[in-house]
Amino acid sequence: MTRTIQPDYHYHLKTASNPAISPDDSTVAFIVHQFDPEPNASGNPRAPDPSDSPDSKAASTDVFVMQLGDSGDSGEPIQFTWSGNAAKPAWSPDGRQIAYIDLDDEGVNQIFVQWFAPGGRGAAQLTHRLADVDAIAWSPNGRRIAFRSLVLGPDELQAVRADPSEPKIRVARRIRYRQDGVGWRGDSFYHLFVLDIASGEVAQITGRDGDDGPPVWSPDGKRIAFISDRNDERDLISKTELFVRNADGSALEQWSGDLFMVESIAWSPDSKRIAVTGGKDRSEVGGYGLTAQSSVYILERGTEPVKLTDDSLRPHAMGTGSPVNASSPFMAWTDKGIVFGADSRGQSHVCIANPEAAGDVQRITDGWQITEMVSSSDSAFAVVAATSPTSFGELHLVETKSGEIHGVTRLNSGFFENHPPATLEKFSFERDGFEIEVRVWFPPDFDPGDSTKKYPLLLDVHGGPHSAFYDAFYPIHQVGAGAGYVVVAPNPRGSSTYGLDFATAVHTDWGGGDYEDVMMAMEQVAARDYIDEDRVVIHGSSYGGFMSSWAVGHTDRFNAAVIAAPVTNLPSFYGTSDIGVNFTETQFGGERFDRLEHYRKHSPLTYARNVNTPVLLLHGEEDVRVPIEQSEQYFVALKRHGKEVEFVRLPGTGHGIFRAKHPLIRREYFRRMIDWFDRHNA
Repeated sequence: MTRTIQPDYHYHLKTASNPAISPDDSTVAFIVHQFDPEPNASGNPRAPDPSDSPDSKAASTDVFVMQLGDSGDSGEPIQFTWSGNAAKPAWSPDGRQIAYIDLDDEGVNQIFVQWFAPGGRGAAQLTHRLADVDAIAWSPNGRRIAFRSLVLGPDELQAVRADPSEPKIRVARRIRYRQDGVGWRGDSFYHLFVLDIASGEVAQITGRDGDDGPPVWSPDGKRIAFISDRNDERDLISKTELFVRNADGSALEQWSGDLFMVESIAWSPDSKRIAVTGGKDRSEVGGYGLTAQSSVYILERGTEPVKLTDDSLRPHAMGTGSPVNASSPFMAWTDKGIVFGADSRGQSHVCIANPEAAGDVQRITDGWQITEMVSSSDSAFAVVAATSPTSFGELHLVETKSGEIHGVTRLNSGFFENHPPATLEKFSFERDGFEIEVRVWFPPDFDPGDSTKKYPLLLDVHGGPHSAFYDAFYPIHQVGAGAGYVVVAPNPRGSSTYGLDFATAVHTDWGGGDYEDVMMAMEQVAARDYIDEDRVVIHGSSYGGFMSSWAVGHTDRFNAAVIAAPVTNLPSFYGTSDIGVNFTETQFGGERFDRLEHYRKHSPLTYARNVNTPVLLLHGEEDVRVPIEQSEQYFVALKRHGKEVEFVRLPGTGHGIFRAKHPLIRREYFRRMIDWFDRHNA
């Protein structure tokens, strides 16, 4: 018996990620994330008790391996680790060992290694750091491992060594003293180290203020390339540069010239050049590494960067300061060219660029959303972690010559056989010279020909603003459609993957043209015969939360609003967010005190007295990106003026609510959303 996708869908799904192909291209290692599948008396996955701590163990990540057959399909994955915390596998150059990151007995991420050959020994711990390791790379000869680790500042180091029962006093000396998903940073920075495997000796090869890494070895094994934000204005701007250092820590060189941002790295086979993704113009950066648009460049020491790709592609980024993306290999350079992942108009592609000819770029795939990609040694194929409208969290093998795609994992095929997903339609319209693309998701049983049935409509606004909705499974859309809503998901001006002019059109104008874009998208669908125009609701998170709170302050069109982690008060966001200064100055054209009236004019809090729509606020209590004070202020303003509003505080949760550690948080988010909509849409 089939059923629609419900708020508890994530209990049933697994996610494959961190793919790594063995040196002989025969096997892929990857991790599988899954929530606790322990059945209850009814045989369904266990739903944690509401009294569970948000940090209690409810999920696991372990390394698995699979043989890659001619079609990419080679049976079931074989579990390689059993700790429940392993991630980021990396093959030794001889293919005999797999290194990975796992927790030690103190709860710190360290490097572990296991033999892959039959009869091999168990796991061995290679590092004993006081703070987390988050990226690893074998040297080409297999004798050393370069890694990135957080280096604690003096105060942070003293706090770690102090009596745990004593209060820990924290001192901030810089604007960027904390980070969403990481917590307190203080004077701590990510730096690079080289581990000699035989002796166990570890040498630190980078230092000073700024985050470095992750490390990328040159093919000849002599040098390590890395990205760093070690410039003097790192607290104020999002500039990153490419550096190359000898593996012994000597001869540091800057290779990126006048590029404003560098995001990913791939050495040429002869170790003389480096391909990167990045941008020259500060306008290409949305603030704190939130790239609006980037390109592939070729770098060579002492020469100007050579641009290979145009505005029609947005290459994927590896990242620098965020441990989430610290080792995702999105580019590879072999004799066949530069293989990289990229996005265009809400779709992802595997691409090959000719390093000797600007503009000579071939798109191998169309559709879906690629989250990670790794190439085989000769670029004959790539393995991607991808999500489509009808699948979630699987690995696929892409043949680069033919473009043929083969499934590698089928972790969730059984779930989708019994839980049909929403179906997708796309259309576009023009406003102010921009083409606005809209995705519409329909309930699985949708029948446009049934004149007796009218469907409620849910308008969803994405975050960013330089994010985008893709041709991919997205929780809000699937759960909303599963509850019977037609979901409208526009990519208004400001969205990425549609070129630089489109992305930056939102700068200094939040709530202007972007608001008109999403409203027109909604109204075009609301006017269809099968939509009940009297049952229309809105949802958004982060920048989407800004847009939702802005909308209800400017129109009574919606019966209900669910607003998550919203930016509501730009002047206070500037001073409390971990990205408040550089992000907000980029988005709103200047420093807070110089633009104070502009900040206030574009703050939803300014219009709170106009709200007549019932509002449900949801916010993570550990959100550093958009601190919970943004919802607190909005809640008090609405309540003080007699508006209908509820405020749900989510414990142990940062800005990525959909990535909350505990599945109960995710389930309650979706359950409360649908309940709020249904209650006010009757």
